[in-house]
Amino acid sequence: MDTTGLDHFLADQDFAGMVLIRDGNRTVFEAATGLATQRWGVRNDVDTRFDTASITKLFTSVAVLQQVGKGNLDLETSIHHYVDLEGTAIGIDVTLLHLLTHTSGIADDADEEDGENYDDLWRETPNYSVIETRDFLPQFVNKPPLNAPGVDCRYNNAGYILAGLALEKVTGVAFRQYVFDEVFTKSGMHDSGFYDRRDAAPRVAEGWDLVDGTWVQNIYSYPSIGSPDGGAHATAADLVTFLQALRNGELLNQEFTDEFFSPQVEHDEATWYGFGLEFDMHEDGTVRSYYKDGINPGASGIVRHYLDDGLDVVVLSNSEEGAWEVIQQIDERLDG
Repeated sequence: MDTTGLDHFLADQDFAGMVLIRDGNRTVFEAATGLATQRWGVRNDVDTRFDTASITKLFTSVAVLQQVGKGNLDLETSIHHYVDLEGTAIGIDVTLLHLLTHTSGIADDADEEDGENYDDLWRETPNYSVIETRDFLPQFVNKPPLNAPGVDCRYNNAGYILAGLALEKVTGVAFRQYVFDEVFTKSGMHDSGFYDRRDAAPRVAEGWDLVDGTWVQNIYSYPSIGSPDGGAHATAADLVTFLQALRNGELLNQEFTDEFFSPQVEHDEATWYGFGLEFDMHEDGTVRSYYKDGINPGASGIVRHYLDDGLDVVVLSNSEEGAWEVIQQIDERLDG
């Protein structure tokens, strides 16, 4: 890949974040730019931990598939078997497979495709009161479903909350602790964790967005600590380590390693969904790249692998719009 001038492009974009491109263990490009906090003027570094937003869904999927591989969870079994959802609008025919592949048909906590806004969730419910996985349930379990399970492929955060609750049920371990022990630690992600934005933690970038000329921090924009659908913190290097560990079969057995890196359901003409991953397809139906991106107020990014080039790409930013122009620039360069 030609990275000539990429550092200048980051400067022109006033990019705040981290870019890492690797070919195996060889670093092709690495740069950390901008401020980790607008309040104190501390700069981002290569070992800064960023909010990964929905990239976290990859960790949830791996955790669930680990328990499927052990026989403790079944992808084809009703979510009602694992989570007490009696009296809710969640259908008895919704399975873990539906939830992980965004085909459950259940209503999301905030359906952005239908014009709902996440900001509205916190007008009556304090964001700092939603800490444990079960705390998210009132936001969506009584909303009418959008479709029957398996009918439509529609991105859904709430499905991962239910998957996380199923994981907690069969393991007896809180979601964040399980992921730390069985995903982060086992894959060698030694600089990753779930950090509460209300606490002081070393090398954690704060989320800031420029709104009408004023810098606004994201401390009240969503729950203060990560959950099964988003919010884990990681360095760029740790995200590459995670993909490498997965490809090497260090986190899942061979069957589910193969399934994890295989498209499962068609989202649109160019994109298929898997177990958390999304797949960018060539016109001939082969996979060009697999990736997971994420966005929240004060956070945006992607972890991506290009199959033909053998490259792992990570872009992480501590602003909502910061990552996207950079991601597009790298993608266009790889297209030649």
